[in-house]
Amino acid sequence: MSQERPGSDEFRLEQREVRRSFGRAARNYDAVAVLQSKVQHQLLERLDLVRIDPAVVLDLGAGTGRASVELKRRYRKARVVALDLAEPMLRVAARRQTLLRRFRRVCADAAVLPLVDGCTGLIFSSLMLQWCDDLDQVLRECRRVLQPGGLFTFATLGPDTLVELRRAWAAADGRVHVNRFIDMHDLGDALVRSGLAEPVMDVERITLTYEDAHDLMRDLKTLGAHNASAGRSRGLTGKGGMAKMVQAYEAFREGGRLPATYEVVYGHAWGPVARRRAAGEVAVPLGAIGRRATARSSNI
Repeated sequence: MSQERPGSDEFRLEQREVRRSFGRAARNYDAVAVLQSKVQHQLLERLDLVRIDPAVVLDLGAGTGRASVELKRRYRKARVVALDLAEPMLRVAARRQTLLRRFRRVCADAAVLPLVDGCTGLIFSSLMLQWCDDLDQVLRECRRVLQPGGLFTFATLGPDTLVELRRAWAAADGRVHVNRFIDMHDLGDALVRSGLAEPVMDVERITLTYEDAHDLMRDLKTLGAHNASAGRSRGLTGKGGMAKMVQAYEAFREGGRLPATYEVVYGHAWGPVARRRAAGEVAVPLGAIGRRATARSSNI
């Protein structure tokens, strides 16, 4: 994700390329989505800590629909909507449905949600926000469709993600090969700007290990996690440049394996609840906890 403004056009994400990459990856995505599965599972577990009864659940960046099925299991009476930018991902998601665990599938950009205001009581987003170029716009859309007291829970990637790969490429040719990711504090500021209430975040570092750098690159390609930055090289990386990167990556080898670090940022925020004061003023109290959010809505 490119969130370094201003003067960061080279890191601006091209959404057409993001859509194309994940569309191509849909068929084989689940076979290598080790990190994605782990993070998604932990984010789902965090829902055990809150008491909500949403009528509509939005799985934002649903991918192949693994979380959509689990969300339908958790909230059996809810209407679950799996939304993703890449239509091939949603075609894979459709095959996960059973008679009792069906969900709607919507192909759309998170920055322009085709949903009515205040229609959902829960927005669940696992490792999607880092692929959005205009984070502020996406969060404003989440605020718009989230009902008062509704919950927005998410996981995204922080700036230390793939730091070894970024440094190895920097030593090889100094060009943009890895997307940039937003800092947790900047993300918190963006949540507040959007109008979402009481954001809370924490960070976990997860390290995957590989036999060599080529294995990591193959996994990233299979996942569709290509470099979609505007400043990326438009041609194929030459054998010489790749060899230099592989050699530079060897400096990080430990215990016979190469690490790939992911900085995972977990967080949540609430749809603000307005209270009317005696004088007729409207205020959003800091103590308005979303656990009261049991209102049901079906306008979607």
